Amino acid sequence: MKKLTSLLSIMFIQGLFYQTALAQDEKTALVPLPSVDDFTKGEDGWAFGLGLGIEYESAYEGSDEFGFEAQPAGAVQWRSGDDIFYFAGEALGWRGLRADTWLFDAAVAFDEGREEGDSDDGYLDGLGDQEEDTELVLQTRYALDADWRYWLVGRVVTGGSGNLGLFGVGYRFGDQLDGTGSEINLVGVFHDSEYANKGFGINAEQSAASGLPETNLSGGFRSIGIDYTYRYYLNDNWQIFGEALYEHFSSDVQDSPIARSNYEAEVSVGFIYLF
Repeated sequence: MKKLTSLLSIMFIQGLFYQTALAQDEKTALVPLPSVDDFTKGEDGWAFGLGLGIEYESAYEGSDEFGFEAQPAGAVQWRSGDDIFYFAGEALGWRGLRADTWLFDAAVAFDEGREEGDSDDGYLDGLGDQEEDTELVLQTRYALDADWRYWLVGRVVTGGSGNLGLFGVGYRFGDQLDGTGSEINLVGVFHDSEYANKGFGINAEQSAASGLPETNLSGGFRSIGIDYTYRYYLNDNWQIFGEALYEHFSSDVQDSPIARSNYEAEVSVGFIYLF
């Protein structure tokens, strides 16, 4: 009986260590948020993810035309403790975790702009092609609890075409700590007059060429948006992801002739292979 008790005790202790090890192994992501991709699996050094996504989205901001588009997915990342440096698509940046509750992110990103040909129905004819632009994107999230169940988010985008700000709240579903599962964010978006007119303004020259009335927007409230992100590991190397986004424009934006719809929407799915 004593031998049986001792054996059970050993098994119980081993089980505790095993469960603890599993919990430690599971906690691999810098923060457990599906929208913050982390391919390092908790290890310092290089990490690579390469994949493909299929998007069904508005042809341009305010468009009522939709279409499919294939986009590369993944990133090259280098991790050192609570800091990750990354190159993802058209963005080069850094993100870092501080005091377990603050996530900071800074990136230089490339904006392709808008072309007349983005509208198959010719709604952008005469407006000309917008110049490509480089933007600085600064973002912070603050966790309202220890396991990042709820958080506040703020983002600023600034560049040669004006400034945009985003502020909101988020919620994470599930108990995974490896960056999988799903999350949802509700945000309010604001822009200055330069950024507003980049997407929805029509100057005198454009008005004469397109036949659309001259339109000049002021800065302020732009939209309210909601987005949902999902991420799941099929095995050690394969990951699938999905995202759905809806942005409802303010009345000022809707009054622009360029805004043929009062919203913008996007749905995307894809896969990533982790090397």
